[in-house]
Amino acid sequence: MNTPATAGDAAAHPPAGHATAGQPLLAVRGLDVYYGAVHALKGVDLEVRGGEIATLIGANGAGKSTLLRTISGLVRPRAGAIELDGADLLAVPAHDIVARGISHAPEGRAVFANLTVEDNLELGAYRRKDRAIAADRERLFTLFPRLRERRRQAAGTLSGGEQQMLAIARALMSRPRLLLLDEPSLGLAPLLVHDIFRTIVEINREGTTILLVEQNANQALKIAQRGYVLETGRVTLADSADRLLANPAVKEAYLGG
Repeated sequence: MNTPATAGDAAAHPPAGHATAGQPLLAVRGLDVYYGAVHALKGVDLEVRGGEIATLIGANGAGKSTLLRTISGLVRPRAGAIELDGADLLAVPAHDIVARGISHAPEGRAVFANLTVEDNLELGAYRRKDRAIAADRERLFTLFPRLRERRRQAAGTLSGGEQQMLAIARALMSRPRLLLLDEPSLGLAPLLVHDIFRTIVEINREGTTILLVEQNANQALKIAQRGYVLETGRVTLADSADRLLANPAVKEAYLGG
């Protein structure tokens, strides 16, 4: 599965990015983030190229979620740079980062429990002014048939797997160029984990670039093109997904030997 994804229907979904040759869609440089006196991210460098799945693996507390929250503007760094297609994002508020093409499906799903599935999806498109919102909602109901069946059901009554589907679908309603996925398989049964990863590959094939944070390192590296290992706030390894899968240190620490 480590071949580059192909673009999908451009009318249904915009291109993954407009980065010029050799320029990453997302570039993170020397990122330092603190929570009070705690140095959570320490000089992090990371790139995501347009059209790929890049994955970030690491133990609990390594700083993976903090990195995604910083990219999406929810946490402000003390030093470093974040660029989308060469444009600086550090001074951009979170809602405008969504408008520029980055969408975040957070750890824990964070669906609006008292609202219906349809209302959650509508909120995902709140920055859009075009007339294709209904068509995109239908496309996502095709991608996630269970959500169609439960479209008028309160999100808080869905199963964990269905809430995860909704969180991803809501993030896609903004038509992102870059989708940040934080632990999409967390707490799910093995069969649902398989379904979620298959869907992530399909989303990428349709044209969305993905940065995937995932504790299931084996599955994440199998669907990604490149990977990063984050340990106590530092990127300690960066390589192709194939090479990371074969790396003895990665095998021992994250792949069960």
